[in-house]
Order: sequence, then C-alpha cells, then structure tokens
Amino acid sequence: MDGLLTGAAKMSTESIVQKPATPPRWRPIGAYERRALGVLIEKAKTTPENYPLSLNALKSGCNQKSNRAPQMSLEDSQIEEALDSLREAGAVLMVQGDSRVDRYRHLAYEWLGVDKVELAVMAELLLRGAQTVGELRGRAARMEPIKDLGELQPIRKSLESKKLISYLTPPGRGSIVSHTLYLDRELDKVRREAEAAQASAPDEDADSKERVTRPAPTHTAVEVGHRQTADANHGLAEEVRRLRDELATVKQACESVRSEMETIATQLRRELDELNRQLGN
Repeated sequence: MDGLLTGAAKMSTESIVQKPATPPRWRPIGAYERRALGVLIEKAKTTPENYPLSLNALKSGCNQKSNRAPQMSLEDSQIEEALDSLREAGAVLMVQGDSRVDRYRHLAYEWLGVDKVELAVMAELLLRGAQTVGELRGRAARMEPIKDLGELQPIRKSLESKKLISYLTPPGRGSIVSHTLYLDRELDKVRREAEAAQASAPDEDADSKERVTRPAPTHTAVEVGHRQTADANHGLAEEVRRLRDELATVKQACESVRSEMETIATQLRRELDELNRQLGN
C-alpha cells in the first residue's frame, strides 16, 4: 500500500529531534486539516505511548472539548478526507501498527521546517487559532518548556521570519498572533475578529496605574466605632423586622383558626337546634 510502513516505523519522531534536511513544503490548509495536524503534533508530544494515532484516536482528539477552538464534531469521513489531503501535501504519513490497524503520524518538522519548541507553538495555534502571546506561551509550555514571554520572543521571531506566524494586532503586550496556514478567504475574518477582541479588552496597564496611584483609604478609631455601631444597628433593625414578620404570620394563622372555630360552632348550633326540633323540645 502506498505510504504504508511496517510496525517498526511506529517509534515517535518526538524522541529524536533534528533540523529538517530539506526545505519546508508547507502551504495553507483547511480547517479540518489544521485540526488533524495539530492533534497529531500534540499527541506525539503529550502521549507518545499512544502515538502514531489510529483513526478513532484522532477523531477523539479532534472533537475533544478542552484545548480546542472552535469546537468541532467531525465524522470519520471528514477526518479521512483531511488525512488524504495532508498526505498528498506531504504533512502526514500512514503507518501500520502491530495490530494491523492503520495509524497516522505527522511529518511537521520537515513540512514546516521547525524545531521542537517552534512546533509546539505551531501546534497550539493550529488547535486554538489566534491568541495573545501570553496565552500562547502558557499553552505551548504544556508540550515544551517555555518559562516566560522573554523565552518565547526569539521563538516568535524565528517563526515570523519563516512566515509561519503573523501579528494580527500591533506587537506588544496583549498582541494577538496567528499561524499563516489559513486559506485566503479565512484570514481576513480572523484578522477582524482579533482587532475587535483587542479593542474590547480592558486596559490592564491603566488599571495597574490606577491601583498604584490611588491612595488607600484610612479610617480613625472614631470612624471605625461609628461604622461598627451602624452595622450593629442595621443588624438589630433587620432582626426586629424579621420578628415582626413572624408575629404577623402567627397572628394571621390565629385569625384563620378562630374563624374556622366560629364556623364549626355555628354549624354545631344549627345541628343542635334541628335535633331539638325533631325531638319536640
């Protein structure tokens, strides 16, 4: 079978990382292809014991609820079509495991022309789309160690020089970045959404300055005493109000019982009068 390898090829490429020997061959791909490729990269790094992935495992990874945006519910046929497209592009290879079940592994190192940390960053962008540099650092760090934004900066610069990522909003704190594997018809929409998201985000720097420059309120012992007295009075007033409500409820219940007893007494008198009449009394 074309593109089919033996079980000996099942060993994860994540265990031996090397610079690609050939020029990258990447090109824009569709949403399903991006999701499938991102899942293959993620699972190779986070669960290498289950990698390469079967079709069922890949489907589960594509449709999982965590670490995915947007949420998807792909069918087998959609994933198979995406895999065929990725294999044709040279980004994915089908192999055969010990159980003779077809499995899939990525060729993203060579296809994108990246190292292991750059690939982790690309995987997060493929799985979750455009995001701030802070979000990207935290999410990619679950696959490869990236201790802070300073350590992420040269990685971003390298990927930008390879034209694999671009800034959707001006560079700086809170800037939003994206991969460039979107199809042309998608990229404009992604950019507009990123600009709208940044415009609606709170100004964290302004909030920090406000907290720093605003003096903390001070209270004298007299003010504290007045406040405690006011709180106590308020509590007492609430308790009085509660007791009055309970008393009103009890009074209403008593009135209801009294009215019912009067009705019963009236009925008994009528029955007694009727009995006396029948007896001729």
